[in-house]
Amino acid sequence: MKRKFELFGLLIGWFAVLSQFVLMIQNRQADIFETVVRFFSFFTILTNTLVALFFTASVLKTKKVLSRLLLQDGTITAITAFILIVGAVYQIVLRSIWEPTGLQFIVDELLHTIIPLYMLGYWFFNVKKSDLRSKKVFSWLLYPLIYIAFILLRGGFSDYYPYPFLNVSEIGYEKAIVNAAVILAVSIILLIVLIFLGKFAIKVRRN
Repeated sequence: MKRKFELFGLLIGWFAVLSQFVLMIQNRQADIFETVVRFFSFFTILTNTLVALFFTASVLKTKKVLSRLLLQDGTITAITAFILIVGAVYQIVLRSIWEPTGLQFIVDELLHTIIPLYMLGYWFFNVKKSDLRSKKVFSWLLYPLIYIAFILLRGGFSDYYPYPFLNVSEIGYEKAIVNAAVILAVSIILLIVLIFLGKFAIKVRRN
């Protein structure tokens, strides 16, 4: 049963990411290279790709470096936290600013609602004690820190920011940094919540 869940996670993860890539290429407002760079500038895309890679590594169980990284202690908890951040930010901040239709609507819901909830459910039933070690989990905070630094640095040269709450051109560096700090703080809180919830989940599965 676990393998079926992993295989389904692999399928919906790659379908959502690749479909969004095709849609963005079709509706591009810049040349191909810039569009590809912009595509991978979205935390949503990077994190959903991480989810897809995690399920791929779980299904294939290869001994490659990336697979070992994705299957090491703490990774499942960190990825779950970050994909939940993707879902929460979209539902609270971004959902009201546009109304996708057709395939874009389906892909949008997969990336921001279905996959985050699916990952949470998978995590709840498969998390282990070793996945809740705070040192391993919190080392993943480098991921959003590097992401934010990259977006602000590149935006300074390209004047392109993937999210309005990081758009320095419109809101300034001070507000953008405050917004980034809030998201990091929420990430830390969510990681702590998942560590405690994970201990509860393990007890529930034992009973």
